[in-house]
Amino acid sequence: MKKCVFTCIISLFFVFNCLGQSTQLLIETSKGNITVILYDGTPVHRDNFVKLAEEGFYDGIIFHRVINSFMIQAGDPESKDAPAGKILGNGGPGYTLPAEIIPSYYHKKGVLAAARTGDQGNPQRRSSGSQFYIVQGKTYTDMQMDGMEKQMNTKFTDEQRDDYATIGGVPHLDAQYTVFGEVVDGLNIVDAIAGVETGANDRPVEDVKIIKIRVMRE
Repeated sequence: MKKCVFTCIISLFFVFNCLGQSTQLLIETSKGNITVILYDGTPVHRDNFVKLAEEGFYDGIIFHRVINSFMIQAGDPESKDAPAGKILGNGGPGYTLPAEIIPSYYHKKGVLAAARTGDQGNPQRRSSGSQFYIVQGKTYTDMQMDGMEKQMNTKFTDEQRDDYATIGGVPHLDAQYTVFGEVVDGLNIVDAIAGVETGANDRPVEDVKIIKIRVMRE
């Protein structure tokens, strides 16, 4: 019995680490808390996010771009105490990150991904040094997924199709942006933020702030 328990614990530890769930952070927002894990398969983005969080970079910034059934975006330092009507989304820490686009990390609901500028001026798909988004998305039928496969000239896995049919996401962003983590608790908070009233440039009429991001475990 003891041997079986030990074996099970070792197996769970192995799976936990293979999934890249060794780093956990708590995102405290004015709407509630969101717990995320960062993938070990994207070490540059993982380490950068942890560094910025520990430095307090994200303290007081807002979710400056919110689109219901799509995603919520934050990470612009210029959004701290930004007056109403100010155009946001161009700020950062002064550097970008190399893309870490991995096929097994895709845009299902709740994933954490790095924002970036478009392909035309950024063919290497380098990520913003600080801006990120959390996917809310929506569900898709098999017929819709078939259509996207043709449009994108790609093939979705059975796992992707199952997730997009059940929990939802934004499949058309797959292989375009670096996905580097996911929400493990607080999807209801993501939904609450995604559902707020927005104005010009998809900015919430009433600011939704990140109070602090805390590193819980490494």
